Amino acid sequence: MKKNLQTDCIHGGEDRFKPHDSITTPIIQSSTFVFRNSEEIRRFTQKEHFRYEYGRYGNPTQKAAERKLAILEGAEEAVLFASGMSAIINTLLTVLKNGDHMIITDDAYGKTLSFCKNWLPKWGIDRTVVNMSDYDAIEKAIQPNTRLFFSESPTNPYLNIMNFSRLREIKSRYPQMIVVSDSTFATPFNQRPLELGADIVIHSATKYLAGHNDILAGVVLGSAELIQDIVNFQKIMGGVIDPHCAYLLLRGLKTFSVRMEKLNKAGEEVAQWLENHPKIRRCYYPALASHPHHEVAKREMNGYGSVVSFELDGDIDASNRFLDNLKLCYIGPSLGGCETLITHPATVTYYTCTREERYQLGILDNLFRLSVGLEDTEDIIEDLDNAMKAI
Repeated sequence: MKKNLQTDCIHGGEDRFKPHDSITTPIIQSSTFVFRNSEEIRRFTQKEHFRYEYGRYGNPTQKAAERKLAILEGAEEAVLFASGMSAIINTLLTVLKNGDHMIITDDAYGKTLSFCKNWLPKWGIDRTVVNMSDYDAIEKAIQPNTRLFFSESPTNPYLNIMNFSRLREIKSRYPQMIVVSDSTFATPFNQRPLELGADIVIHSATKYLAGHNDILAGVVLGSAELIQDIVNFQKIMGGVIDPHCAYLLLRGLKTFSVRMEKLNKAGEEVAQWLENHPKIRRCYYPALASHPHHEVAKREMNGYGSVVSFELDGDIDASNRFLDNLKLCYIGPSLGGCETLITHPATVTYYTCTREERYQLGILDNLFRLSVGLEDTEDIIEDLDNAMKAI
């Protein structure tokens, strides 16, 4: 964890004295920023003076949030987008060109995999999907035109952890390859990919960073050179965050490290309880010794988050009875907010797949993903326990 993280959550990236002496960065709800005279135009176009011009090219509220996020992640620059997927797609289309090849791990988010498999070939970009845990396969997949490696850590829903030490060793032999890590599940509180050898970090800021289940946002972070190329592409493509969402993100970040301390503790407590429950077949959480990447997580993470995946000891009917008897946990597909959310991937995220297709992806009938919230942990456990009695 970064030293003085909580202080940076409060003050980082924001001007000490703000317009009208307000203590919070205001919402600059404007699509256009006017010039006072021709001299101001000249100074702006000659890059003698920085100022805002048009909302698609930047906004003061957005910029304050970007500066804060860059400080928290330890990045030179950050750029915000209207969603996590917008951040991912803009990054891929900025870095990759016709004739390039990329590698993506097999348990990346479904929509990210779908974009790489079904849409990138339309631009003449090839991709190889590899097992995240097979580093020999990752290196064998690298071609002379491999421009980018993409992975998540932890992954969804099995919370697999990238071994950045192994990846950094591979990358040292292929300097042309840019490493991109989707760190949504880790956050800069629990894992810092840029310090571990990644070139670009992406977050769905909708989740832990904003933390209140009330906005959509994505952020890309890295060196000034790489991020500037992405900014230039965003100016053409759009996908910008609106000022009010940027303000809510700033507000959420004020309590980010405080929330993460509580969520890490609660996630671990619930995971340990689930693993020992007689109606749980298996529990997936990196802090547990039973997790396949437990040792890697201990070495490269500062905490493990609040997402816990588990398999009930029952079939699809038992899974539905379990869901229907929850009273506190909400059934919903997101994570990282104040409210505890649980999702059943087989019937929510992968409902368009056949059972055979789901099982090939590891999405079983009895698999659940739980995002532990900020309620009293004993109340969350009691709700889960009562619902299991219906199985």
